[in-house]
Amino acid sequence: MKYPKEYLEEIKLRLKVSQVVGKHVKLKKRGKEFVGLSPFSNEKTPSFTVNDEKGFYHCFSSAEHGNIFDFLMKIKNYKFGEAVRTLASDAGMEPYRFTKQDEEKENRWKIYKNILEKYVNFCHQELILEKYPEATKYLSERKITKKEIDFFKIGYASKENNFYEILKKEFDDKQISSSGIYYFDENKKKYVDRFRNRIIFPVKSLNGSFIALGGRVISKTTFAKYINSPETEFYKKGNNLYNISAARELRDKNEEIFIVEGYMDVVNLHKFGIQNVVANLGTAMTERQIDLVWKFFKKPTICLDGDVSGQKAALRAAERLFPLMKPDFNIYFLTLPENLDPDSYINQKGKESFLRLSDSKIEIENFIWDSYYKEIDKNNPRSLTLFEKKIKTLCSEVKDKTLAKYFLENFAQRMSEFTPNLNFNKNKFSKFIKPHSPLKQTREIYQRRNKFTEKELKEFSILFLVINNLDIFRKNIESLSEVNFSSDLMKSFKEKLMNYLLSEKFFDKKKLDINDVDRKFAEILDLINLNAPVKMISTNKTEEEIITIFNEIIKEIRKIDLRKKIESLEDKVSLNLDEKLYSELLSLRNQLKGG
Repeated sequence: MKYPKEYLEEIKLRLKVSQVVGKHVKLKKRGKEFVGLSPFSNEKTPSFTVNDEKGFYHCFSSAEHGNIFDFLMKIKNYKFGEAVRTLASDAGMEPYRFTKQDEEKENRWKIYKNILEKYVNFCHQELILEKYPEATKYLSERKITKKEIDFFKIGYASKENNFYEILKKEFDDKQISSSGIYYFDENKKKYVDRFRNRIIFPVKSLNGSFIALGGRVISKTTFAKYINSPETEFYKKGNNLYNISAARELRDKNEEIFIVEGYMDVVNLHKFGIQNVVANLGTAMTERQIDLVWKFFKKPTICLDGDVSGQKAALRAAERLFPLMKPDFNIYFLTLPENLDPDSYINQKGKESFLRLSDSKIEIENFIWDSYYKEIDKNNPRSLTLFEKKIKTLCSEVKDKTLAKYFLENFAQRMSEFTPNLNFNKNKFSKFIKPHSPLKQTREIYQRRNKFTEKELKEFSILFLVINNLDIFRKNIESLSEVNFSSDLMKSFKEKLMNYLLSEKFFDKKKLDINDVDRKFAEILDLINLNAPVKMISTNKTEEEIITIFNEIIKEIRKIDLRKKIESLEDKVSLNLDEKLYSELLSLRNQLKGG
């Protein structure tokens, strides 16, 4: 039995080759490709390449070549079915079972897809042949170009089109009805085109097959402006996004994507060159939709209409998506000026203005805070209480509990700052977060430490040990003198410290302040004193233990230097497959393993 082609294609679309291969081979980026040592042969220089754009790997040393299924079959000795099941699971897809029902479903899918494709092509031809001036005029007024009409396969279903009769020559009533294009009118006793008198926006699946339609009325009637295909066996609104099949092609060039509300928003942003854009098909954003976006883009921005209803919809989306947040993915929100949607904004103000505006997007937690905060009465304890409960409830729903803790900590700090009259007590949150230094102080320490390298922070640890164990290091001053610090500033600080030790004077740390040394030395001293891990291990220790700790830190610094050399050499080897360079690389790796 063969797997359906579409099933296999969707797995390949959802998983990058580098993502699959990277679990078994250490890969380094080189231009548009990745390189690594071959898993198929014992080689010294990397000749194994992976190309995500073309969807294959190639090994020059063994001539092995293939896609993600081939790779698992080779590396794991899997049969094809095992490889498919494993990768389908990784892609978040249901396993395919070869039952009679599956075969029947596959046949129904082929018919469904065929009917949709024929209808889309018919409506597209009707439009581009300009048989209906009212449709052409409408799209012209909406500033839709022929290029976009062709790219999105936009069409028009006239009020009296007879395409149902054309379909009946090939399909039966049940098959046509299952497509969702037609419904049975009990009064007229016939099947009626639900999209008649509407501009047609075809919706594609991830692999590019037509699976549904959106329709926009062009006449001034009381009917809904937009209608969408009903849910069918093969189309679930909450599982799909308009334009995702085209947008995913940009995943290697961009981590960002705009999520908008309507078909016209997508089409007009695309017209201005913003191609990383999808629409949510008239539904509230679902967990399945955001997971689909995250498969390809780590930083989606939800950009809904600027009116009151659009902003309320944005807040509801934020509340629904917040519990799904993950440490390595994010969601942003972009607020448009009042009464403008992405379509009207970009047509009025242009691409550059839209991109500048997008710089003001904010992370989901800040969007929620701002939306809640502007609604509260800061002088009303009841209002503040409800506000606090909303925040705590929302954070408790976040599935990643570590992330939930930091979200709550962030909100708790803001409450203490913005509601001084409440006499806010952070201990209320103790069941959610453990006691630790205040967020603001922690953030400041992190920001200050972040200015320095890992090696410099280790050097601070050495200086902390010395300052707090002067008698020990006065006797072991040679050990300190041999330490080669990474910056001139640190070297100068070490010399000052050694002068104190050599002079046998009492060492007063308080004198090492801005009156005695440069302000930068004072900053170093502050960072040394903030180095809590060393502070804890350096109290009440024997001389032997202190010197052991000192030597361990020196070893760690040497490892940092070794890793830096290895990374530099790996870059050179990936660009130049040179035997001498590779031997040197192996030697350094062995040194690192040996400690």
